[in-house]
Amino acid sequence: MIEFVRNVQLWFAPEEVRQEGVTPDYRFSLANERTFLAWLRTALALIGGGFAVDQFLPDLRWGWRVGLALALLAAGVLCSLRAVNHWVRCERAMRRGDDLPVSRFPALLGIAVAIVAIAMVVVVLVGWEG
Repeated sequence: MIEFVRNVQLWFAPEEVRQEGVTPDYRFSLANERTFLAWLRTALALIGGGFAVDQFLPDLRWGWRVGLALALLAAGVLCSLRAVNHWVRCERAMRRGDDLPVSRFPALLGIAVAIVAIAMVVVVLVGWEG
């Protein structure tokens, strides 16, 4: 928990990250940044999907519509927060010469998106009014 709090503090003070260890090859730092941006694009797509479900499926029962929209919006929020945290953890690990951090988040996000997709398939097959 203390490490997580420290990482959150570093989100807003990237100059402190630079004080740790040695500067890695710039290609690795830039690859870390590209990964960060890919996670943000994924988060934006999930958030957009949540709004799309809510706005463009008015005939869908309220519970289904809100549930699916909130699931996608929550996944987008978690994905964006995870992006920042992962960027900081990787940058620190590269500077220290440590192994890159591992995470279960990609698997959990994939499962969550699959569950939402399955729910949407059920809604399409059963019909809008369920």
